[in-house]
Amino acid sequence: MDARRALVLEHSNGVATTLTLTDTSLTISTTTDTLKHQSFLFSSSTKPSHSEIPLHNVIAATVSGSTVEVSYLARTTKQRLHMKQVCGDVTEKDVPLATEWCTSITQLAYQGGNPSKSLKVLINPHGGPGKARQIFAQKVEPVLRAAGCTLDVSLTTRAGHAIDIVQNMALTYDALVVVSGDGLIHEVFNGLAKHAMPDKAFCIPVAQIPAGSGNGLSLNILGLLDGLDPCAAALNVLKGQPMKVDLFSFTQGNQRRISFMSQTVGLMADVDIETEHLRWMGDLRFVWGFLRGVVTRKTCKMELSMKVVEQDKSQMVDALYARRKSAAKGAAPALPAADITPVNDKQGDEVDSPGNWVTFEKPILWMVAGKGPYVSRSLMQFPVSHPDDGLIDISIQEIVGRKFLLDAMEGAEFGRSYWFSSNRYVKGSAYRAKPLTNSGVLMVDGEAFPFEEFQIAVLPRLGTLLSPYPHYAPDFKVVDAKGTMREATVTSLP
Repeated sequence: MDARRALVLEHSNGVATTLTLTDTSLTISTTTDTLKHQSFLFSSSTKPSHSEIPLHNVIAATVSGSTVEVSYLARTTKQRLHMKQVCGDVTEKDVPLATEWCTSITQLAYQGGNPSKSLKVLINPHGGPGKARQIFAQKVEPVLRAAGCTLDVSLTTRAGHAIDIVQNMALTYDALVVVSGDGLIHEVFNGLAKHAMPDKAFCIPVAQIPAGSGNGLSLNILGLLDGLDPCAAALNVLKGQPMKVDLFSFTQGNQRRISFMSQTVGLMADVDIETEHLRWMGDLRFVWGFLRGVVTRKTCKMELSMKVVEQDKSQMVDALYARRKSAAKGAAPALPAADITPVNDKQGDEVDSPGNWVTFEKPILWMVAGKGPYVSRSLMQFPVSHPDDGLIDISIQEIVGRKFLLDAMEGAEFGRSYWFSSNRYVKGSAYRAKPLTNSGVLMVDGEAFPFEEFQIAVLPRLGTLLSPYPHYAPDFKVVDAKGTMREATVTSLP
């Protein structure tokens, strides 16, 4: 079918809507009834005023009887996406042609993929500001239903509930959709690890609908513009591609769990735990908590042993740009997947991992280790992180003054603190942390754990996420600690 051809829908009020399909977009124009008597399909020789919708944003195009309905996502003045629909009639003799047109736009919009997915949906009604159910019902479910998805929805009622649900679920779903913050993602990955068939379970992609406080995973997958937009996240559920990501083995005492995002001690952990009662504020709670932490400026005494693979910040930036350039050309990294072992099996995962052990024993303000650039909208903690480099990024903040900490807030959302000389930033394959005091806070993926000795090892490419890109979405602009542009070996992406 000629992609330049247009479909004209007639409405009962005498207005006609023209839908013009190209290889990359759908244009929608509304005209008066002068088009009423023109042919159903015609070659567009003029360019009427119209709105242009990227084909990526087209959700569905269906014919029912003689009625054609097209659902799509369009940006509002606030840059958020909203689902819209255009609906109109064709004559009975033109129904076959309308059916062909709908088939064509669906194939282009989904690039040959299947829009009708079987989805397991987990909703935490108490996470973050407590609006997860409302977000799903009003913004997400209509998009998924319009695409013809089958939804199996469960509401979590207690801590650990998602672990129980996931470890016992059937492995027949196309994706796991998590409507909550990052804490429920933590439970989902641990449920997959406890499944009777973990190898197969970890192949089911996980997708977050942002409904928590931090929503770090969604920000890393969709970027700042769309990372907190439920409709954009729903679109990723429909059209995102599986992306393998490293996970972490977290061992403490005789217990072993999966961590997917971060482990935090010191001031930044205090910020998280001490603002639990402010979840209604969303991610602004972390800004408020950090300001309080600057006032107290508590130090943390612990012994860190890290198996360091890279500590040159310039080389890490160059590697980031090189990986993205390679991904843009379609080259996939040749990295091994992790072997799955029961999560309660304590073992030395780091024995065969690369790197040299380095010990850090000076008092610090905080240590944050993990994967994914953003931990919240206001903080790009790991700007040179890769989804699947087999390493964990470790950031150690040495003791500095209060004025320095306040000044460091500027540009934190763009990763400016990466360049601070007081920020000891390395990539490693494993690390061990031993607190030297009895009081303190340890946060793992935003959840509190005992402030005791623990160790981390990387599980390469164990997890699967849905992503519109073959890498994390956020760009790390090469800006130094003073806010000026800094040159890198690879300075631009294709």
